[in-house]
Amino acid sequence: MSTTASAAGTYTLGGDLPVARMGYGAMRLSGPHIMGPPADRAEALAVLRRAVELGVNHIDTSDFYGPHTTNEVIREALHPYADDLVLVTKVGARRTPDGGWPSALGADELTAAVHDNLRNLGLDRLDVVNLRMPGTPETPDDRSLAEPFEALAALQQQGLIRHLGISHATAGQLREARAIAPVVCVQNAYNVTQRADDALLDECTREGIAFVPYFPLGGFAPLQADLFAEVAQRKGATTMQLALAWLLARSPAVLAIPGTSSVAHLEENLDASAILLDDEDLADLDALGR
Repeated sequence: MSTTASAAGTYTLGGDLPVARMGYGAMRLSGPHIMGPPADRAEALAVLRRAVELGVNHIDTSDFYGPHTTNEVIREALHPYADDLVLVTKVGARRTPDGGWPSALGADELTAAVHDNLRNLGLDRLDVVNLRMPGTPETPDDRSLAEPFEALAALQQQGLIRHLGISHATAGQLREARAIAPVVCVQNAYNVTQRADDALLDECTREGIAFVPYFPLGGFAPLQADLFAEVAQRKGATTMQLALAWLLARSPAVLAIPGTSSVAHLEENLDASAILLDDEDLADLDALGR
């Protein structure tokens, strides 16, 4: 039987939103290439309901998943929402008919995106909104985020947003954002082999800012894959479970948001919260990122 998401402990976002450290990323609830409706809507609804049943109270989403369809599925599955459920969304991009992800960082675009999220989720206020900056994990775009972040801060002052975060962000952008308004989370690509944000994660930990990694499994060279599989076998875990357990062990500020469109895989992912890594395990895994 699956463990509950709270087995990994909790973290309080922004000082007032306690969440289980093992959450759920809803991106995979849309169709192929994150476009259109889910292939199996009944299973998508079941995944969300089972996640909440097992103690997940942190769901990461965005209205540009689909677009719109993922938030519509969340609303159908879970509305009216439990008092302790925290929905975290992202703005700053839009979708094109061919599946592109161009930036949408203008004040009018951000305002429209916030209202789209509110409408499709069925909310009067969004718990957390992350500003998604352009760039890729390999080539981050360190442009100023002052103008779009100020636009979101204005919407926060209007009562439409409770807390703000940033995504695809650099250390410089975090400092710039914090000079404008409090930042409660940073959502970046990070995993056992993709460790460019080690220093940023450590800074977030010191400053009481949640660090929310995506792409938890990453990519492995053949020798890395062999060692990773060896440690997973030693722990009686799948490779994804081991990847998630390592993230949770990396820092108490890490919030994991693995995504899946399968109830069976959801339960398997949540079981990772019960895996304890000893010093030997951590040393072997840390060596993969060097």
